[in-house]
Amino acid sequence: MSYRYISAELRELVASRANFVCEYCLVSEEDSYFSYQVEHIISRKHGGTSDRDNLAYACTFCNRFKGSDIASLSSESGELARFYNPRTDRWREHFVPTGVMPIPITSIGEVTIKILQ
Repeated sequence: MSYRYISAELRELVASRANFVCEYCLVSEEDSYFSYQVEHIISRKHGGTSDRDNLAYACTFCNRFKGSDIASLSSESGELARFYNPRTDRWREHFVPTGVMPIPITSIGEVTIKILQ
């Protein structure tokens, strides 16, 4: 598969795999004014590929705030913590759902919410 190119078929696979819901904030694309995007979990500049295991469906806001970042410093521990990875992590192991903003329960959840705002 091409390093940069994401085909229409692959975009559809990523979107349908996510049930057309942002894999970070869990807001449905149906409830958003903006179309959602296929994003690289590990950005290409950090060696990530464009294969389906490194792609996530993301709302415009989560994708923009995340950018090419892959980790951040935890304000709790002061240590570097990686971001939540929708391909390998379980959402409820890192976040508690609430009406508006999920509550982080791990350092992965904390840094993900901090960066994604």
